[in-house]
Amino acid sequence: MQALTDLASRLGEHLLAGKASVTTAESCTGGGIAEAITRIAGSSAWFEAGYVTYSNRQKTAQLGVHPALFDSVGAVSREVVVAMAQGALAGSAATFGVAVSGIAGPGGGSADKPVGTVWLAWASARGAWAERRQFDGDRQAVRQQTVLAALEGLLRLAVGENPCQG
Repeated sequence: MQALTDLASRLGEHLLAGKASVTTAESCTGGGIAEAITRIAGSSAWFEAGYVTYSNRQKTAQLGVHPALFDSVGAVSREVVVAMAQGALAGSAATFGVAVSGIAGPGGGSADKPVGTVWLAWASARGAWAERRQFDGDRQAVRQQTVLAALEGLLRLAVGENPCQG
């Protein structure tokens, strides 16, 4: 928990220094990224909005994800998280956005997308980046690792780096 709080605090410092803001679009984390951000006193100066779009219907209604994507590539995909991140940016007017969609478990996995599969995307006016991660552990562990990875990517993006790991 403390690592998430420290990371969110560092993110806030960089966003304030750059006069920037952030938005989140979350599915499998259920608002966990926004919760970590809003632990920080004064985060209202740099946190625009958090979208929790657990159902595909809400990904479409709130973030503008085209419904055909769910049939063609599934909700846990590069295309959907990029669309989620871009939709959150458009709806909030934030500088940076992050989106996550994954299979936290214990059920719901498949051979192609086993439990622990998570797609993350980050977006800004410079473009969008996405990566697939495979996390270990139970539902809580997968969700916590996803929040950590999302915040780490946002911090890299805020300092002008590629938000994807490595």
